[in-house]
Amino acid sequence: MGLRQDYFNVLRKIKEDFKNQRQLAKELKFSLGKLNYCLLELRKKGLVKIESFKKDPSKIRYVLTPKGISLRTKLTLDFMKRKMNEYEELKKELKDQKNKKE
Repeated sequence: MGLRQDYFNVLRKIKEDFKNQRQLAKELKFSLGKLNYCLLELRKKGLVKIESFKKDPSKIRYVLTPKGISLRTKLTLDFMKRKMNEYEELKKELKDQKNKKE
């Protein structure tokens, strides 16, 4: 899996509900080190920001920036287009195979 896909997976998992790094890493099947690296890179790119809770500053949450939301949407659309193209190609192959048998 490429780094771009890893970033997309992290962006996809960051939602409004609170998740600590351990929960996020478990859901993504990433090591904590890999998740930390991805989050740091996403933060450097301005796609994710880190906020602390007012009542407990030791707790943090990850929030997508407008730029992060935009990229996640673009990557999702790109993924869907690829999958639709794959589907159409498979459908065509099946039709061609059916026609050859007849």
